[in-house]
Amino acid sequence: MIIEKSFGKLVVFKEDSLLNALNKINSNKSRVVFVVSENGALEGALTDGDFRRWITSSLDVNLDVPVSRVMNSRIQWANVDAPARHIQAMLNSRVVAVPLVDAHMRLAAVALHVLREMDLDGRMLSEHAPAFLIAEIGNNHNGSLERALALVDAAVEAGADCAKFQMRDLKSLYRNAGNSNDDSSDLGDQYTLDLLSRFQLTDEELFTAFDHCRQKGILPLCTPWDHASLRKLESYGLPAYKIASADFTNFDLIDAIAATGKPMICSTGMSSEKEINEGVRHLQAIGAQFVLLHCNSTYPAPFKDVNLSYMQHLRELSEGLVGYSGHERGIHVVMAAIALGAKVIEKHFTLDKSLEGNDHKISLLPHEFSEMVTGVRQIEEALGHFGDRTVSQGEMINRETLAKSLTAAQDIPAGSCITEEMITVRSPGHGLQPNRKMDLIGVVLRRDKKAGDYFYPSDLGEGQVIVRNYDFGERSWGIPVRYHDLQQMSSLSNPTLLEIHLSYKDMALDFRKYFSEALDLELVVHAPELFAGDHTLDLCSPDSDYLDRSIRELQRVIVLTRELTPFFKRTSKPCIVVNVGGFSKNRHLNADECSVMYSRLIVSLSKLDCDGVEVIPQTMPPFPWHFGGQQFHNLFVDAESIVDFCKKSGMRVCLDLSHSKLACNHLKYSFARFLEQVLPYSAHLHIADAAGVDGEGLQIGDGDIDWKEFWILFGHHAHASVTFIPEIWQGHKNDGAGAWRALERLESIAKAVKANRDAVAGMILIR
Repeated sequence: MIIEKSFGKLVVFKEDSLLNALNKINSNKSRVVFVVSENGALEGALTDGDFRRWITSSLDVNLDVPVSRVMNSRIQWANVDAPARHIQAMLNSRVVAVPLVDAHMRLAAVALHVLREMDLDGRMLSEHAPAFLIAEIGNNHNGSLERALALVDAAVEAGADCAKFQMRDLKSLYRNAGNSNDDSSDLGDQYTLDLLSRFQLTDEELFTAFDHCRQKGILPLCTPWDHASLRKLESYGLPAYKIASADFTNFDLIDAIAATGKPMICSTGMSSEKEINEGVRHLQAIGAQFVLLHCNSTYPAPFKDVNLSYMQHLRELSEGLVGYSGHERGIHVVMAAIALGAKVIEKHFTLDKSLEGNDHKISLLPHEFSEMVTGVRQIEEALGHFGDRTVSQGEMINRETLAKSLTAAQDIPAGSCITEEMITVRSPGHGLQPNRKMDLIGVVLRRDKKAGDYFYPSDLGEGQVIVRNYDFGERSWGIPVRYHDLQQMSSLSNPTLLEIHLSYKDMALDFRKYFSEALDLELVVHAPELFAGDHTLDLCSPDSDYLDRSIRELQRVIVLTRELTPFFKRTSKPCIVVNVGGFSKNRHLNADECSVMYSRLIVSLSKLDCDGVEVIPQTMPPFPWHFGGQQFHNLFVDAESIVDFCKKSGMRVCLDLSHSKLACNHLKYSFARFLEQVLPYSAHLHIADAAGVDGEGLQIGDGDIDWKEFWILFGHHAHASVTFIPEIWQGHKNDGAGAWRALERLESIAKAVKANRDAVAGMILIR
């Protein structure tokens, strides 16, 4: 049970609209709001069930009616001073919240079932949120405000969510009033008091450090070691408190902190099993919001004594969130704690391990804390979630090349009933997987197969596409092709251009054998990303030899494109789509590093002889797949740098919608705003859907893109000469089934947008 005293998200006034109440129910996740009068008196409650009952019995459904018309006025409540066990007994799986009132029936608090989430000044702790990472500065400032501020800056730079300090009122805290010269004290007490008396910040200095945290965008927290310190910290206004291991059995101090209504993060080090059980029962009885941290309070803690598995016992005991406060050397135990479900991590933090004081010796330096943060976030990402397994984009790429397919063992004429003898299993994995063999046996083949041809889902009647002519008004559109299928693909429909996707092997072919005559089409060429010897094109490489080869390879593509141009009657200056490079292996680069790469790219492009062609860099996703392996991309990802490059270089880009939607998802940037900025600088578009941050090349309508919005913005912001092709993952397979389906869906969207525009224009004309 939690006694929530900041209950604004659970309350509406009786004059408020029903719609406002429903919005609060949706946002507070408690499935209920309590209704109060203007003076705060409890009037009733509204739940999902109350709303459903009202809407099914009402003849006039109006969400603007006052919530008092719909609320249930006969509800359970309790006095705010009632015994905790009485309130606890009222809560169950059906009753998730109980209003607590004062003597005048004014709402004073709300008792809630234990929730596996807490709000730390807008930073949510929950099972599904990233772990909350605390840089425990404590007294590692050694009494210097300047060092304290430097520690905060370093914690921010290292990726901490929180910088935590400690506050003690030595006079009230210690039996001898904090006298470090008391010769009757034990040796350990004398040493600790000597450090504390010399290394404490003044109250005002500590508050200055808190202010600095807020200015730097990091949450300040503090451990109050006594009631006097708690009063000072409350006067400042901290959002939560840390309970030291030494105070887990100090119920008087815990009660005082719980009375503030603020969440508590409680370390359990130095406590026995019996004391932990009693402490948890006490926290639950007083309705405190708390997270338990497993901890071994020795400095440094031997690995054999950490007993990390006990953290799972704490989760069962508290029925809430748990975390880990570590005093062992290094960061590897923290990684294991994250894998076991820790949602709060606390590690001591210093700028210099050689400074005076025990904590420095077991603290992490900024670069070590940063390494820990990186590891934690990687593990969280890798942990994923329960549910059905999905095949990642990288796996699909590798599956294409490494898996096997069902293929025709012989020539099979259309109309044949497929038998087992007609089927063989061969690599690569372009067609039906071998486990579909029994589905294929007995099927009547709809079209001829030559020996070695793949069987596809369409041969089973799944996802068949009837290819036809498509209409996109004045827009010029095309399809992606390779040399070997360009004649067949262009004959199936009415494209106005072909985009030839080159491999480095294609560079050595005599392309003329694929042309019987010049085609009445436009030409776009997609340059290879990979060249012989595992050379991935990179016009931004700091390695001069690597860079020179990339320039030479792209020049070869330019020469080949010039030679192809006469075979396309509608083209005088074809575009060459290029992934220009700018990727990194381990992290995204910062703005200054990217600026250097853009400058290097412009120099590289200036060394190319581009007479007769237009090189257009392709916009990129944040996590590109390079032949089955994921990397980090830095250039042509965000709208501002793309526009800046185009202005400086005078060049245009190939806008890949799927790539750029993934980039916007990653950067939390409006895709509509991105399109408004980049479409005016686009020469050609690759069209596909996208999901998340790395789900690229999806079929139109299967991802996150609002296609009606895109088509409207396309019409408003792209020059009339801008062309496009569908770029669906494996869309060229099975005679282009994926590409034709994409065109069919896009045409339907374009027609709907036009019909709506015509209707609006007609209404204006009538008026």
